[in-house]
Amino acid sequence: MPLTNSIDLRQAATGAAAAIALVLVGCGGPAREVPPASAAAAAPTSSTRPAVPAAEAPEWHYEGAEGPANWGALSPTFAACSEGRNQSPIDITKATPGATAQLRTTFPPAELRIAHHEHIADGINNGHTIQINYPDAETLTVGGVAYQLTQYHFHSPSEHTVDGKHFPMEMHLVHKSADDRLAVVGVFIAEGADNKAFDPVWANLPGQKGVETHYPAVTVDVDALLPTVRTSYRYEGSLTTPPCSEGVSWIVMTTPIELSSKQLAAFTHLIKDNNRPVQTLNERAILTDAVSIAAANR
Repeated sequence: MPLTNSIDLRQAATGAAAAIALVLVGCGGPAREVPPASAAAAAPTSSTRPAVPAAEAPEWHYEGAEGPANWGALSPTFAACSEGRNQSPIDITKATPGATAQLRTTFPPAELRIAHHEHIADGINNGHTIQINYPDAETLTVGGVAYQLTQYHFHSPSEHTVDGKHFPMEMHLVHKSADDRLAVVGVFIAEGADNKAFDPVWANLPGQKGVETHYPAVTVDVDALLPTVRTSYRYEGSLTTPPCSEGVSWIVMTTPIELSSKQLAAFTHLIKDNNRPVQTLNERAILTDAVSIAAANR
């Protein structure tokens, strides 16, 4: 789950027409061309500008000497990647209904309210994943705490597994509270029917590296990207990329969404194998919702 260092976390302006940013990050390799979009989803008129360089941080990748097994040794700021006890992702198995008394104090099993809206998209190709930055808005409420969606992004294959099995992709929606606590909604993506909700993003995956592109005619309905059934697994974990910071509340949807084989291929043509291996659960509990989860009215 990218969040700091090499990932741009610009806060867009608020309001119904506020912009979000579509970020495509590779693993330091050469830029690759995107398969042509369908005629029905042709790219709109766009404007481009040089990308703002990310803050300097040690290079890290998903393979080789700078891969996940060595992240903790790349920088003192990455120490949690190797020393942390509550790391993500994990294999989800033997979930317990409800919440234990210990976890209830940090992540209450209260109703999860998700309220997302349509926004205009910007795109940039510069590193490890496809990330979409979101404007300032209270879009997630859990346990009485309101969180703002800051960005969402994708991994292929999935980072979390269920009973040891990967899904073709996983989407992470990263939320931050007013006191800087993080809550991430994870959504598994299976191969299946074509998903029209993803067309605005998938038709405009940026192929040119290092150039930010504004798409004034592209809007993305975030709520439509989520599964209709919103029950979840919950546990306490970390970022899944350096610096692997802990204290992240994870909400992983039990029901996957679907993308067609062509949609999955459009992503993996650009980005693949950008998943951190599952981490040891240690003493943590994996919980399932004890109460209903509902989407708020848009």
